[in-house]
Amino acid sequence: MTSIDLNADLGEGFGRWRLTDDERLLSVVTSANVACGFHAGDAATMRRVCELAAERGVTIGAQVSYRDLPGFGRRAMDVPPAELTAEVAYQIGALEVFARAAGSRVAYVKPHGALYNRVVHDEEQARAVVDGVLLADATLPVLGLPGSRLLELAAKAGLPDVPEAFADRAYTDEGTLVPRARDGAVVTDPEAVVERSVGLARAGTVIAHSGARIDVRARSLCLHGDTPGAVELARRVRRRLEESGVRVESFV
Repeated sequence: MTSIDLNADLGEGFGRWRLTDDERLLSVVTSANVACGFHAGDAATMRRVCELAAERGVTIGAQVSYRDLPGFGRRAMDVPPAELTAEVAYQIGALEVFARAAGSRVAYVKPHGALYNRVVHDEEQARAVVDGVLLADATLPVLGLPGSRLLELAAKAGLPDVPEAFADRAYTDEGTLVPRARDGAVVTDPEAVVERSVGLARAGTVIAHSGARIDVRARSLCLHGDTPGAVELARRVRRRLEESGVRVESFV
């Protein structure tokens, strides 16, 4: 049977401000990309999400990013490689404390926002992220875009590389994500997101922004937790996947 992991970005709040409905999304997804305080999240939020994820048997992942709370980690930044390596390891280590306290562990790493897109092509920044993962735990899988420099370097370093796809983001013909500043970069029609999810899981293909059908082979499917109606959309996606004969389970 075909299987796929469902992941979502969670813990994306700060102090009294909350962006994602963590508790309800954790009843749907199989992996949680938990913000580690650099683009969103704080100690109390990280602890709470880890406890909820552990209670529900959801795999915990560290969502590492550039240090950019005001820009939600989506602004381009130039961070020296040695500094980025240390900051990636720092974020993983911080989340690991709360995951362990909840009876679980950090089981993978995924970059966020501008860092995620940067390491698709930038070898220096991709290597810095990989070095940060190795510094924290040389066994952790790395989640990223298929064909990215990040996954290539992770595999060369002996880290499990896990390709992921996005049902609610538009793709270029080259298989990269359309920049958010462009019209149509985010797919907002719920039925389209559901159908794209099934196509990605069963056929490994998706319709690009140009209208061309492209190959996107992925082991994990991301649903953005900050999308309006994210919980109901996630439920619809999971239900349709299972009705289509796809087993939804963590890749770990």
